[in-house]
Amino acid sequence: QQQLVESGGGLVQPGGSLRLSCAASGFALDYYTIGWFRQAPGKEREKISCISSSNDGSTYYTDSVKGRFTISRDNAKNTVYLQMNSLKPEDTAVYYCAAGWVATGPCPAENDYWGQGTQVTVSS
Repeated sequence: QQQLVESGGGLVQPGGSLRLSCAASGFALDYYTIGWFRQAPGKEREKISCISSSNDGSTYYTDSVKGRFTISRDNAKNTVYLQMNSLKPEDTAVYYCAAGWVATGPCPAENDYWGQGTQVTVSS
């Protein structure tokens, strides 16, 4: 099996924090560029953050999450994380991670693997 599994979602109040995990099994994530995406009902899937597979640690953040979200990876655990702080109701979505072998900057040029998603709900 070659899988990505997201975890860490849940219900949080505005201003709160969550840390999402994207764990790979069956392949080594350290050789892949990873992207985090989210999709809210009725909206298109949005790329929110990426991290390079290279040693330069290059990252990407979409404007709406800059300064609030941080992407990181732990190769020993074969896991990529998305730390989400200062959460807003508009962050409510299903969050997906994806892995791509071919990269465009810090983001996958093509997503070869997708997780099934984890729900994040920001509400009071």
